Amino acid sequence: MAIQIDQPSVSLSRVAVSDTHGEDSPYFAGWKAYDENPYHELTNPSGVIQMGLAENQVSFDLLEQYLEKHSDGATNSGRTSGFRENALFQDYHGLLSFRKAMASFMEQIRGGRAKFNPERIVITAGATAANELLTFILADPGDALLVPTPYYPGFDRDLRWRTGVNIVPVHCDSSNNFEITPQALESAYNGESNNIRVRGILITNPSNPLGATIRRTILENILDFATRKNIHLVSDEIYSGSAFSSRRFVSIAEILETRNYKDSERVHIVYSLSKDLGLPGFRVGTIYSYNDRVVTTARRMSSFTLISSQTQQLLASMLSDKQFTGSYIRTNRERLRKRYELIIDGLGKAGIRCLKGNAGLFCWMDLSTLLEEPTKEQELCLWKLMLHEVKLNISPGSSCHCSQPGWFRVCFANMSEKTLEVALRRIHDFMERRKAH
Repeated sequence: MAIQIDQPSVSLSRVAVSDTHGEDSPYFAGWKAYDENPYHELTNPSGVIQMGLAENQVSFDLLEQYLEKHSDGATNSGRTSGFRENALFQDYHGLLSFRKAMASFMEQIRGGRAKFNPERIVITAGATAANELLTFILADPGDALLVPTPYYPGFDRDLRWRTGVNIVPVHCDSSNNFEITPQALESAYNGESNNIRVRGILITNPSNPLGATIRRTILENILDFATRKNIHLVSDEIYSGSAFSSRRFVSIAEILETRNYKDSERVHIVYSLSKDLGLPGFRVGTIYSYNDRVVTTARRMSSFTLISSQTQQLLASMLSDKQFTGSYIRTNRERLRKRYELIIDGLGKAGIRCLKGNAGLFCWMDLSTLLEEPTKEQELCLWKLMLHEVKLNISPGSSCHCSQPGWFRVCFANMSEKTLEVALRRIHDFMERRKAH
């Protein structure tokens, strides 16, 4: 029997009781519904299929094979795991071997078109910690960051909850595939700057929630905008190795290089191994900044978000193996492309149109024709129907602050191909029932 304890009326901090964590969002509510009734092919075939989590599982077999062969964590030089060195305290700079390997890998997945200095890499426990840490450094409580919509729902938590910083949405439109325009940037900046000090803009490139890379000209416009307004530019490039079409991914680092690093002191890159290598549980993220003061401060603050030395050593060995990483990048991109084509084809056969994507782990589908009225309330009604009747957890556009009702984000890389086929059958049957009625 559980022990009952009287709860005294003692207060907690404002941060602790704040609702800016965002757990009341449909994005997190869908996760809860999945956790309570998860789909399993044999034991629970009528359960909820998780299509809201952007997780890359399509190349797990390659990682498992590598780790089985290198389970002792040996380095390229053949040295053993070095238990004693790893067991002792490491400072917040992180292992130099890991920072060098990470810098090299970041160059490799960008096709060698950008260079990264290991001395500018700050290691954090995932991209979540990196984004929050940068927010602490770039803005004061009450200040704001511009974030183009639709954006990852977790930003409401990562950027706001503990920092006290606001998010000003840059509303983009489906008429141009939600591209970030100079007009949208100016509108967001001018609409809020009278009351709130804007300190920076955060973009997700590639594979913003739309599953697309940002074109070079748009990146240049964003950098020009940040320079004119004298604000920071944070480029979240956690999907940079997941671009799977002929239109290659362009990093903000390439733009800076072509400009001889003019205005580079305002640019900061966030990267992690969660999406490209499918290792979210390893909690490995990085900040790469061209600003010396940001690097120094971020490194001091990273004491709160360190990665274990054992993890760093293992990944330093893996990322330094160019034969493995080269093969993994090629295979992973090809598998993602095939998986993307599978879901687009399946949704098309069900009569559902999607935005054309070329990167990432999800697609952006349009169910606006199913809404009785073009409102957020009707969108959430449809989302609940998909969650509880069709048993699919997909993310409604409103949870990503999309201003146009009826758009949904659907992840396709966090499950087996067989499970994806089950999900597509459910969607097809749902659409057929709607037509019948």
